[in-house]
Amino acid sequence: MGDAMMFRRTARQAVPSNPARGRAMAVGLLLASALVAGCRQDMHDNPRYEALEESDFFADKRAMRPIPEGTVARGNLRDDDVFYTAKENGELVTALPGQITVDKALLDRGQQRFNIYCSPCHSQLGDGNGTVVQRGYKRPTSFHDDRLRTMPIGYFYDVITNGFGQMPDYSAQVAPADRWAIAAYIRALQLSQGASAEDVPAEQRGTLDGTAPAAAPDASHGGGAAHD
Repeated sequence: MGDAMMFRRTARQAVPSNPARGRAMAVGLLLASALVAGCRQDMHDNPRYEALEESDFFADKRAMRPIPEGTVARGNLRDDDVFYTAKENGELVTALPGQITVDKALLDRGQQRFNIYCSPCHSQLGDGNGTVVQRGYKRPTSFHDDRLRTMPIGYFYDVITNGFGQMPDYSAQVAPADRWAIAAYIRALQLSQGASAEDVPAEQRGTLDGTAPAAAPDASHGGGAAHD
């Protein structure tokens, strides 16, 4: 309304000495003011659908439309089959994807995620005697069973992604990189249960019987050089 009044005031002030020409200009300005006022109101009352609102335009009466087949969300192309499915040419892979580096950080991450999502059923040892199993849930097969010890590492990623038997999938809770970390940690658990003292580095074998290697003397106490 304020815009319309402004245009009318401008029209009166802009009327030239020629009466006919002045009337034409005034009419033009008034029409322009009406159009502008109408556009402004349309912007205030822009028609739109609310979420889950009914629509008479579509045959199924739904305003919210299904995503077209083949639509990929930005950043979610996932065109690396090995990394995202643990399969190559339809077969489960037997090694970690090339972009996964096996190091302590990977195993620490895998242990953390395993203890959060897997240990309630599988236990922190992977023997299938977790806390929910002790309260009546069906016991899963131990990771140290011969069948699972010989499974390719892609199997564990696939089960985390798709579930198996009574185990639901954890694809929503565990990101693909973390699934690989868990799979690597499961393999480490399996190795730990079948390892011997000879498999432990010589400098760490003292920790097996609780006797850690003696620490170097501190330089501040007069013995030895300081370490960087």
